[in-house]
Amino acid sequence: MTAAVLALGIGAVTASGCVWYVPALVDLRAGADRPASRRLAATACVTGWATAGATALLLLAGAPGPFLLAAVVAGAIASATARAGAAVRRNREEREDAACWVALDSAPPRRRPPPPQHAFARRTGAGLAVSVVIVSLLSTWGRSRGVSGAVTVAVPTALAVLALVAASAVRRGRERE
Repeated sequence: MTAAVLALGIGAVTASGCVWYVPALVDLRAGADRPASRRLAATACVTGWATAGATALLLLAGAPGPFLLAAVVAGAIASATARAGAAVRRNREEREDAACWVALDSAPPRRRPPPPQHAFARRTGAGLAVSVVIVSLLSTWGRSRGVSGAVTVAVPTALAVLALVAASAVRRGRERE
């Protein structure tokens, strides 16, 4: 695959990532109206997507491999560090809120569990991700071992269907409760 094709693919994924980085930019623009943890998480999001965009530009510019790898690693480390800082800050903010509620001699509001459709989507997505990994492993490793194309397609498809059935069963079970 040429660098231009890879850059085009990364650029398309980066452009479609606007559903994440545009709200993050709004959080950053809001400034002190947002909690510090949320602003840090938004910084991590914008840093990660900016790294992807910069990678596409570097590929188009014909940057050498070591320079490209260094830029990607630096962006990933910066994004991961900001995200970890946001998680630490969020825990600190939650402890401060709990202490304020105790000072008011009242119970803090309970955190609501995520809606069932989010749990369903997470379980289904996890099953599909495992299926994609198995497809890639079977297609690369299986070809050299003589695994047929039918097995390469049937096994991950069966796993994806099982993940969907399991997620549906768990959802129905929780709806009955």
